[in-house]
Amino acid sequence: MVYYNGGVGNVDGRQLTKDGYNLGLKYQCVEFVKRYYYEELNHKMPDSYGNAKDFYNSEIKDGNINRQRNLNQFTNPSNSRPKANDLVIYSGSILNRYGHVSIISKVTENEIEIVQQNPGPFADSREKYTLLNDDGKWRINNDRILGWLRK
Repeated sequence: MVYYNGGVGNVDGRQLTKDGYNLGLKYQCVEFVKRYYYEELNHKMPDSYGNAKDFYNSEIKDGNINRQRNLNQFTNPSNSRPKANDLVIYSGSILNRYGHVSIISKVTENEIEIVQQNPGPFADSREKYTLLNDDGKWRINNDRILGWLRK
């Protein structure tokens, strides 16, 4: 279930699972992706805190493990093609200093579709981005995308 709670800075308390795992602030983008990974992929992140942009660690090389999230991390562009269920990490912006995170719901030959929660008042819960292959490297065509994480 995807929720919308108003502006990107609006919060309504913390969302915890029955076993006490921190999903994040209701109903921010981080809460959505952590809830999905917890409920659908049976995955708990070792570091359950942080803003969306903090999910990506710029010191980790393409394809290596991001230990904070216990997920493989890929740069944009990457040697690895994005897959459904990958988390897409976005940098912060003037309007949203926390960054953003979404889930890839579909990958075709030259496009990805993402699903997201609380993208702000001017975006939909689903968006599509062009997927390019430049000299064997896969790139999601959006300047704010830092990379993606995969279980």
